[in-house]
Amino acid sequence: MKQEKSRNSFSGSIGFVLAAAGSAVGLGNIWRFPYLAAKDGGGLFLVMYLILALTFGFTLLTTEVAIGRKTKQSPLTAYTKIHEKWKFLGIFACLVPVIILPYYCVIGGWVVKYFIAFLIGDGAAAAEDDYFTGFITSDMQPIVLLAVFLFAVAFIVFRGVNKGIESSSKIIMPLLLILVIGIAGFSLTIHHADDSGVVRNGLQGLKIYIVPDLSGLTVKGFFTVLMDAMSQLFFSLSVAMGIMIAYGSYVRDDANLVKSINQIELFDSLVAFLAGVMIIPAVYTFMGREGMEASGPSLMFVSLPKVFAAMGGIGNVIGCMFFAMVLFAALTSAVSVMEAVVVSFMDQFHISRIKAAAIETIIALAGGVLVCLGYNKLYFDVVLPNGAHAQILDIMDYISNNALMPVVAISTCILIGWVVKPELIINEAEKTGCKFGRRQLYVVMIRYIAPVLLVILLLKSIGILNII
Repeated sequence: MKQEKSRNSFSGSIGFVLAAAGSAVGLGNIWRFPYLAAKDGGGLFLVMYLILALTFGFTLLTTEVAIGRKTKQSPLTAYTKIHEKWKFLGIFACLVPVIILPYYCVIGGWVVKYFIAFLIGDGAAAAEDDYFTGFITSDMQPIVLLAVFLFAVAFIVFRGVNKGIESSSKIIMPLLLILVIGIAGFSLTIHHADDSGVVRNGLQGLKIYIVPDLSGLTVKGFFTVLMDAMSQLFFSLSVAMGIMIAYGSYVRDDANLVKSINQIELFDSLVAFLAGVMIIPAVYTFMGREGMEASGPSLMFVSLPKVFAAMGGIGNVIGCMFFAMVLFAALTSAVSVMEAVVVSFMDQFHISRIKAAAIETIIALAGGVLVCLGYNKLYFDVVLPNGAHAQILDIMDYISNNALMPVVAISTCILIGWVVKPELIINEAEKTGCKFGRRQLYVVMIRYIAPVLLVILLLKSIGILNII
């Protein structure tokens, strides 16, 4: 009880909202959301995503934040407080960020590399075909930049909840939003003529992005969009990885939980939408529809540098702003991932923040070095159960995102929906006197709809259900 009483907390709701939004706004919003929107019929995906964010995402986000605040515990220890026989779920929830942090910091190092390249005016070189491959397969540079990014993350976590996480979020998140809006606005003003004389512009790309394309839509196609939108919510809202439980444990008992969660949903959905406005019009203008087929690292580190290079002199400026924005997004997300592990070590083993953060930094550095070496000295190629070719980074991503995260989410729905009952979460949300506006929706989602959708997503993610 002494530990719970002395636990740090966010100074106010704005600190919690910005920290949680900073966790939610990460690489998944920037390199995955626009690709899925372009692939899945533009506006159709956007509508499906918004509906799921207000129902499915709201349910998981509310559950995890409320569990954190009620127990004042980390993801590793909170589930035991809810029900003593569900400790295994805490272990799974803690394993997810342990696996994610090393490879996320490796990618953060890649972002640092490209930010520096555009900052010093070397964007044209960064756009060359073999630049990215040459960089990630080199011996030491990716490891050095991994360490730079990881130590920046560790520095913020070392400083604690108020001086580290909250203070940095209050600075970084407004800057990130300004950059996103600025780049998105610029993306709509550009135009370009290709070698055949065809002129494309940003507004045409915006139309592809926001206007629903229902041509040839089948039942299977509809379920594909549904599953894509739902899997994106895991990345967008940082659920099922222990983060929101950790951050929820720092929320004061007198805070309006319902209002804060609504603000997180709004902020995250806005940035995800604007990421599409930034990227799709620009890629379409300079590369056509074919360029919009890229996602993940190939979109960010191969396709987009070519787009910036095609812009001419201003391309270095826009590229520098873009990778600065991506760096901010990656940093706030990585901080939340590390914090979920650090506070778990603190609560489970009753050690100081400094010691817990030092241990996790060493673990993440060791794992990150292995990921870097996976592109040269330790390179191999295996086929995952879902048919994808993979090496170390892909295997870690598959275990955490395709397997563990759906399992954590399904188990949480069963625990809250059927074992301890939804009233536990509802009462926590309403204990300050605020009204839980989506009460009936929450009960139906946590008990019936969310578990069914999550089981389908899990079976699809691990390659068992290939008909969707």
